Amino acid sequence: MAAELGLLGLSVPEQYGGMGIDTQTEAFITELLGSAGAIGVSLTAHTGIGTLPVLYFGTEAQKERYLPGLCSGEIKAAYCLTEPDAGTDNGNMKTKAVLSDDGSYYTITGQKMWITNAGFADLLTVFAKIEGTDTNRNFSAFLIDAHAEGVRLGAEEDKMGIKGSSTRQIFFEGVKIPAENLLGEKSKGTKIAFNVLNIGRYKLGLMVCGGAKMLSDLSVKYANERIQFDRSISSFGAIQHKLAEQVTRIFGLESANYRTANLLSESVEKLKAGGRTELQAKLKAAEEYAIECSILKVYGSETLDYVVDEAVQIYGGMGFSEETIVASAYRDSRINRIFEGTNEINRLLIIDMLVKRAMKGTYGDLFGYIQQIMKELMSIPDFGDLDEDDIFAQEKRSLAQAKKLVWLLAGAGMQKLGEKLKDEQEVIMNVSDIIIELFVCESALLRTEKLIGTRGQAACERYIDMTRILFSDGMERIAASAKHATCALAEGDELRMILMGIKRFTKYPPYNTVNARRRLAQQLIDLNGYWFFLRNSDAQ
Repeated sequence: MAAELGLLGLSVPEQYGGMGIDTQTEAFITELLGSAGAIGVSLTAHTGIGTLPVLYFGTEAQKERYLPGLCSGEIKAAYCLTEPDAGTDNGNMKTKAVLSDDGSYYTITGQKMWITNAGFADLLTVFAKIEGTDTNRNFSAFLIDAHAEGVRLGAEEDKMGIKGSSTRQIFFEGVKIPAENLLGEKSKGTKIAFNVLNIGRYKLGLMVCGGAKMLSDLSVKYANERIQFDRSISSFGAIQHKLAEQVTRIFGLESANYRTANLLSESVEKLKAGGRTELQAKLKAAEEYAIECSILKVYGSETLDYVVDEAVQIYGGMGFSEETIVASAYRDSRINRIFEGTNEINRLLIIDMLVKRAMKGTYGDLFGYIQQIMKELMSIPDFGDLDEDDIFAQEKRSLAQAKKLVWLLAGAGMQKLGEKLKDEQEVIMNVSDIIIELFVCESALLRTEKLIGTRGQAACERYIDMTRILFSDGMERIAASAKHATCALAEGDELRMILMGIKRFTKYPPYNTVNARRRLAQQLIDLNGYWFFLRNSDAQ
């Protein structure tokens, strides 16, 4: 059915049997699949990490051989990277590939684990080290027939969640494959793995958004139906807070998701105009927005975890029963913080990529800018006049000020620790949390401004409420993360100065979030569900 609907080839060009749809449409469909649970996991593993390696890195012959079948469903795909001793650390990989003396075939030996779709896959993208090459540069990818002699499957894993998807170990016991089954260039496996996982992170952010919307909808409906003390529990403030916080976090995630989709689309068009092919442009665009992809993965998976946890709480005892969908959704959700690189790894990657780009001059004279910030801290604050005609003047000021903290902390870390900064993981993760909050707040602000421009302020009051809740709570979290990082990086006068800067740069006027959440909850309650955004024809 999925193949008949074209869902297996959304991003594959028509010449290979796919639909070749635009980035925004693909994003919307991917989000909808997020409410499909384990089936959605299997489907997106096939279309994402299963198909994309061939699409982006395969030779023309490999594309013509495999892509039509992958789009039609005749060929099912799986991605084989993780090993018992090598997950994120591919340098510890034990699976090896030995090239024959005549150069005509490779012999693959090793073991892979946690392989989604393993139980029914036909085509495997397998990462291995080529023996006899430089040990630091021999990480490569291969296309292997899952039914070939020497390929052996382990038993189905008894997982906590996503039980409807197949997850097994795969053993390669001297599997011989033609030399032309090497995927991409020899010793370029890291490039393949990184780029495919990067796209996977972006799509995971979309999928968890779809799942969160479904669970918010269920939460509202159950809260309206459940009667306690002669009234529905949706009338209680404690429950209304949960319902409103669910949709506020979803709104932040959705705004960040579609902002990124638009950035990717614009980048692709620009790169195509510069002479790149469609596929080259998409791959390069994903590299350009790798930081955003990691942000979506982290914020999205943690948003879904919050939403489903509160759904269980709203359901009460029934939420702990397997009779309800929220119980299985609770178990299913947990894997998303591990999929596509753990959230810890992605937080570290955000700063690693940011620092590398900064050192290359991508953001201009970084250290000169940091010195300006330090001078600003030693001067009398000048907050200037706000534009009285701009309802988001304060949010824009807070956003600009809080961004200074990122460079202040990153600069202090680089100056004090240099290369050793990478070992201060607690500090790095605190700075990453600031970046994540800023990106989500800015995305919500940009979206709400655009909606006001098309609908008018009166029609967007709930969007304004959610944007201001995100800013009010976000600035508090940014201040806390910045304080934790600063206390680990500085002491004495420097510590006092940066702490003063944190207070100045996270300044936001008091906002009655209690009343704002009550207004949000009431609209949800009146409409008996989450989907008022779509009912109002909210363009994604």
